[in-house]
This record gives sequence, structure tokens and C-alpha cells, in this order.
Amino acid sequence: MDSTVLDELLRRARRREPEALRRLVETYSPRVFGLLYRLTGSRDEAEDLLQEAFLRVVRVIDKYRHVGKFEAWLFRIAANLARDRARRRARRGGTDGLGELQPLSVARAPGVQSDTLDPPQRLALSEAKEQLAEHLLRLSDAEREVILLRHYSGLSFAEIAAVLGVPLGTALARAHRGLERLRRELRQGE
Repeated sequence: MDSTVLDELLRRARRREPEALRRLVETYSPRVFGLLYRLTGSRDEAEDLLQEAFLRVVRVIDKYRHVGKFEAWLFRIAANLARDRARRRARRGGTDGLGELQPLSVARAPGVQSDTLDPPQRLALSEAKEQLAEHLLRLSDAEREVILLRHYSGLSFAEIAAVLGVPLGTALARAHRGLERLRRELRQGE
């Protein structure tokens, strides 16, 4: 979204204009949902957290000072909600961490049109994605979170650092360690 359009939309959202709030939700919901789905592994939980994230945005939008980082602020809210829920679940004896990853569908593979693949290619792509999802689960939550924010949500490392509330170097180091570990494990699996 163009920065001047976003500035105006945020100004109107701070005045609680329903149309402005609706446009923010429409514009950012798909990517926030994608992040939450990847973090939780559950559509229902991701939808719950998505609603919770936008309710929180509506409640505190008047405190937000826009300096070109709205998306990072929004993703930070969503990631924090997912992290908090995972901690609560772990304390109650549920699963640890952020949940299981769901492999991407063939249709969402970058640069691949699912209707152009023949069945053996679809199967190979599906198996590769399942293998990647399994290896991602072996990373620490911190490494996995950075990789998901970068490669599934398309955030820059500066935005990731802002979302996670860590220095840029920490975000870069987590990504580097996580990707190195993924490469090593994927090579060993060949």
C-alpha cells in the first residue's frame, strides 16, 4: 500500500472510521493470517488470533505513531499473541512451542502454477514441502519465527527485528543459524 494512502487510512482509523478500519483488515488480514497459521499450525487458532490481533489494533490504534512501520507493528502484535498463547498452552501441559507447520500447497509455491505440473511433479513438490516443514520444526522457536517472517510473510530483516523486539543483528543471526541448520539437515537427508 502506498505510504500516503496508508497515512491517510491510519489517520481515519484513529478517528474510528469503520471504513478505514475495514480497509486495514482487508489489506493486511491475508498476510497476518498466513503468519499465524504458520506459527500455530491450526486454521481455527490462526483465525482466532487474527481476530484478536485486529481487536487489539482497534483498541490501541490511537496510541500508534506512524513512522512508516505499521506492518511491522501489526506483525509484532500478531506474533506476540501467538507466542503468549503457546506459552499458556505449554503451562497447562499442552504442546511446547508455536505449533506444527503446515506444508504450503502446491498452488502457493513461488513461481509455480499448479495447473502446469504433471502428477509426478506435484507429488515431488508436495514431498519436498513436507520435508521442509519437518526440518523447520526442528529449529528453535526463535530461528523458525525469523525464517517464517522473512520467507512466508515477506518482511525485511529490519521489520522482523521490530516485530520481535530484538536488535537487527539478532534477527540476522537467527536467520543465518536457522538457514544453515536447514541446509545441513536437508543435505544429510538426500
